[in-house]
Amino acid sequence: MDRTHLIEAAAHYVDGGGLVADLAALVARRSVSQSEGRIEDLYAYLQEDMQPLLSAMGFAVEIFDNPREGGAPLLIASRIEDESLPTVLVYGHGDVCNGEAHRWREGLEPFTLIQEGDRLYGRGTADNKIQHLINIRALELLIRENGRLGFNARIILEMAEETGSFGLREFFTANRERLAADVLIASDGPRLAVDTPTMFMGSRGGMSINLMVNLRDGDHHSGNFGGLLADPAIILAQAIATITDARGQIRIPEWRPTSLTPDIRATLRDLPPRHHDSEWGESDLTPSERVFGWNSFAVLAMSSGNIDAPQNAISGSAQATCQLRFVVGTDIEDIIPALRRHLDAQGFPMVEVRPARGEAFRATRFSPDHPWVRFVQNSLAQSAGKQPHVLPNLAGSLPNDAFTDILGLPTIWIPHSHAECGQHGPNEHALVPIAREGVQVMTALFLDIAENAASLKAIA
Repeated sequence: MDRTHLIEAAAHYVDGGGLVADLAALVARRSVSQSEGRIEDLYAYLQEDMQPLLSAMGFAVEIFDNPREGGAPLLIASRIEDESLPTVLVYGHGDVCNGEAHRWREGLEPFTLIQEGDRLYGRGTADNKIQHLINIRALELLIRENGRLGFNARIILEMAEETGSFGLREFFTANRERLAADVLIASDGPRLAVDTPTMFMGSRGGMSINLMVNLRDGDHHSGNFGGLLADPAIILAQAIATITDARGQIRIPEWRPTSLTPDIRATLRDLPPRHHDSEWGESDLTPSERVFGWNSFAVLAMSSGNIDAPQNAISGSAQATCQLRFVVGTDIEDIIPALRRHLDAQGFPMVEVRPARGEAFRATRFSPDHPWVRFVQNSLAQSAGKQPHVLPNLAGSLPNDAFTDILGLPTIWIPHSHAECGQHGPNEHALVPIAREGVQVMTALFLDIAENAASLKAIA
């Protein structure tokens, strides 16, 4: 089948209801890897939802226990048509965040797919079930219409991305041969604009940090002891206030990157406008430079006492979970030591600093001039009728370092979501127009790889 008719077949998969039906079944699987989840549901997603689908496509499927105790399972599927052809590695994660059903608006619930116009609501509709579903169905369309892929494909699905890809790096190290490929082509994160494809070659790193002030056991009456006992919540708030200034500009020198070079600034110059607060973040940077080329610090949660039923008492402790998102050039090994030095210098030795639960993501960035990157960019431009937005890295965090550092692959991510999708929060949703175009451009991309297999293999 020629390229035009294959793209039409991809559109029909969405228009005919196939995507919604497939996605509804995946959303119904409560594959939560966080506190609300059960390990049985993580295995079931791979064994009952993914394995039959991939086996029917001619993939050899293996499911593995996590190499780390208490970790979630992983799946590798392989379809090797000819060792002389290039091999594309496709990644996805089937785990989702806590459902938090009480936070969703009336008429919606996290594990039931509900369509309202062009919006598909449900946990995993944006992150990441629809994204790897689109790529898998694009591969299937090519196999069905042409009888073959025309290249080799491997698929890796993990079930712990929302807890920091726990055990993924150890698994990759032990299974390099099973995961051998020429390029990673995967989907996660959002597009910059709803009507234009995006591609990025890396991601900001992410590390969560717990700050704690424990002064005494129990609470003490705020009248009898007010003015006598130190307040841990005030101490913690004052300590956090030294990390940035009033507009969120980072004050720790080791946390301020040096990698926002002229070539990166040039790449970010013509991106579409970003939704932002004009008085927040680095004052001398553009919004795109702040989110793609710089580090950011956030307080994710704070606790002292009971906010739902406050008592007239001075708490004995206070804690906060904070996060640093960081770009290439930030020394991940020095993030917490630098914070410790800073707090000590500011007079807060009583504030404990500990890494939060979950793996830290390392920052990665891959050259936009690599031949594979240019090939994918040209394919997307031809299919969409416009140039995609090309980013040096995603603003969010992904386990991209496992592919670049352990497997040694060029990495290209093509997201099928949008910035206002509600991922990690209530009312998560996907947009049908993005999904429709996503199936089309991915199917065409895989066809283009098949038709240029010899030249692409020569790149490696």
